[in-house]
Amino acid sequence: MKHHIDELAIFGGQPAFTQPLHVGRPNLGDRQRLMSRIDELLDRRWLTNDGPLVQEFERRLVEFTGAKHCIATCNGTVALELAARATEIAGAVNEAEVIVPAFTFVATAHALRWLGLRPVFCDIEPAGHTIDPERVEALITPRTRAIVGVHLWGRPCHIDRLQQIAERHGLALLFDAAHAFGCTFRGGTIGGFGKAEIFSFHATKFVNAFEGGAIATNDDVLAARLRLMRNFGFAGYDQVVSLGVNGKMSEVSAAMGLTSLESCHEFIAVNRRNHEQYRHELSGIAGLTMLAYDPGEQSNYQYVVAEVDAEAAGLSRDDLVEVLWAENVLARRYFFPGCHRMEPYVSASEPPHLPVTDRVAGSVLLLPTGTTIGPAEITEICAIIRTAVSGAERVQQKLRERR
Repeated sequence: MKHHIDELAIFGGQPAFTQPLHVGRPNLGDRQRLMSRIDELLDRRWLTNDGPLVQEFERRLVEFTGAKHCIATCNGTVALELAARATEIAGAVNEAEVIVPAFTFVATAHALRWLGLRPVFCDIEPAGHTIDPERVEALITPRTRAIVGVHLWGRPCHIDRLQQIAERHGLALLFDAAHAFGCTFRGGTIGGFGKAEIFSFHATKFVNAFEGGAIATNDDVLAARLRLMRNFGFAGYDQVVSLGVNGKMSEVSAAMGLTSLESCHEFIAVNRRNHEQYRHELSGIAGLTMLAYDPGEQSNYQYVVAEVDAEAAGLSRDDLVEVLWAENVLARRYFFPGCHRMEPYVSASEPPHLPVTDRVAGSVLLLPTGTTIGPAEITEICAIIRTAVSGAERVQQKLRERR
C-alpha cells in the first residue's frame, strides 16, 4: 500500500491497480441461475412481448416494494416518459412546466423535455442533496402541472412535504427512484408514494436487468393505462385502443432482473460493509466529509459519496479525481455541472440561481463500491486519498505541470 507521496502514479510510480476500479461496476448474482433462465427462454423461443419471465419479475417487484402494481419497461427513462404521459402531465398545455431538481442525472430532465414539457429547475438541500421543498413552492406558476422528486444516493427526498405541496396546488407528484430501490421512507418501502415511482435497472444499479426499468403505482386506472401505452396501445390481438410506444422489457432482461433480485440482500450487505469501511478509513482527512445514512431507514448503500472542501483539503474535488484516475481508481463527479448548465437548457435561458446545486456539483466525489470491491481495495483507495491530501501542495504543483 502507498504511504509516501513520491509513490503516487502522478509522481512516476506505478498505478496502485493494474485493472481499473469503476463506480457502478455491475453486480452479477448467481451466474448459473442466470444462464439456466436464458437457456429456458431460448428453448421457449419467447423472447419478448410480456413473456413469463417479465410477468414473474413484475410479481416479484410487487412483493418487494409493496406497491399494488409494477410495470416493467425497457429502461428507466422510457418509464418516466410513460408515467408523464399516463398521468396526463404531457399534453395538458403547450410547454407545461414540471418542477424538478437540477442535481440529477440528465435523463430525468430529458425525459420531460422530450415530451414537450418544460423542466423548471429547483435547488437542493445541502445535507441530503435532494430537492428542497422550501424552494419548490416559489417556482409554482399557472403553467405548473407536476413535481418530480428524485431520491438520491439511496436516501429518499422529503416525500411528505412534497405531497402536501402537490395536494395544496392540485399537482401530480412523481418520483424518480432510480437510486432508491430497496430503500424506505418512514418505514414505508419506496415504490408506493406519489402517483407513481420510477425505478431503473440499468447495469450500474445494484439490482440490474442489463438494461431495464419499472413503474410502481397503487393506482389501478393508471396501471392499466401504462400497460397499454408500453405496448403500442394493444389491448389484445389486432386490437389497438390507444396511443402507445414500444416500452416493453425483454425476457433476457427479466432473466437478469430476477437473478439480481435473488441476490439483492447480499448486494446490500456488501455495499453496507464497504460504506462502513470507507467511513472509518476516510475519517479525519481534512476537507473530506462522507454523507451518512439514516439508521432509522433501510438503504441499499449503493453509492459511497464524499464532499471535498477544497480550501480545507488543499485539493479540489477535480484534483482528487485526477490523482485517483492516475491510480486506476475511476472515481466520479456525479451530475456535474447540473442539468441547468447542460444543453439544451443552458441555451434556452439564463441558468437559474441554484447556489447549493452549484456547490454540491463542484464538490461531490463518488468512490467505487459493490461486489467487485473488497476490503483490500478500499484500504488502498483510502491510503491514496490520505497521502494526496497530506501532500496537497506538492500534488497541486505536479498536477499543474501535467496540465
